[in-house]
Amino acid sequence: MMRILLFLATNMAVLLVFNIILSLTGIQSRDASGLMLFAALFGFAGSIISLFMSKTMAIRSVGAEVIQQPRNETERWLLDTVYSQADRAGLPRPEVAIYHSADVNAFATGASKNNSLVAVSTGLLNKMTRGEAEAVLAHEVSHIKNGDMVTMALLQGVLNTFVIFLSRIIANVVANSRNQDNESSNNSGIYFLVSMVLEVVFGFLASMIAMWFSRQREFRADAGSANLVGKQKMIDALKRLQNLHEPEELEGSTLAAFAINGKRGGGLKELFLSHPPLEKRIEALQQLP
Repeated sequence: MMRILLFLATNMAVLLVFNIILSLTGIQSRDASGLMLFAALFGFAGSIISLFMSKTMAIRSVGAEVIQQPRNETERWLLDTVYSQADRAGLPRPEVAIYHSADVNAFATGASKNNSLVAVSTGLLNKMTRGEAEAVLAHEVSHIKNGDMVTMALLQGVLNTFVIFLSRIIANVVANSRNQDNESSNNSGIYFLVSMVLEVVFGFLASMIAMWFSRQREFRADAGSANLVGKQKMIDALKRLQNLHEPEELEGSTLAAFAINGKRGGGLKELFLSHPPLEKRIEALQQLP
């Protein structure tokens, strides 16, 4: 419930600022080109800012500790494994971090291939074999190699732009009316209400598109891991995840889409999952040559 309220409050704040700027600049809501320009500005602003702040925010949000100098054999193995995989993938070496959590998970983030991070939970290191953990790390390195963080940010920016643009174009048509002298007038109250409702509806549909793309990225990252360490290790890692509880710590954050494990569900619920069902991921790997 709190997430829904925050979502609505954020959209109301964006709409208010958006309308203020339109008023100050003299651009009318019916001016499609001007509206598209500002929709793109607002649509991309949040996703681009989040992208450039992603690594810092990720470290703070889970309390991750970046490994500067390995303190034990596990940290040395973790650092050497990620560096070796990055070298084989032709990537600059990412920062490597550990965060304390019982969840069996890992994620990759960063604004670019030159500024990336791979973080692993202590739960994963404790509950997976070295071979399984190696496959998970290769999965995250593949996310970096595929440029998934940047691509996802750009896609979200495009979706945000069209959500803002279409909701206000349609709201303007609905709120626009003509009097007896055939003069056009616009009911600002109706415009505000309709645009808010449409923004929620279109945002809901946009999230389905974003999650579909996220699921396709997971298949590609799984294949990338299979290429780096062998598909059987990745299959074993996914089978291990099948026997564990659903992850909780990363859910609801932007990190969830870049983790190895996500919420589970079937039917219509699957349309809103950032990760495909584990059985489908295993099946896809088994079909690789």
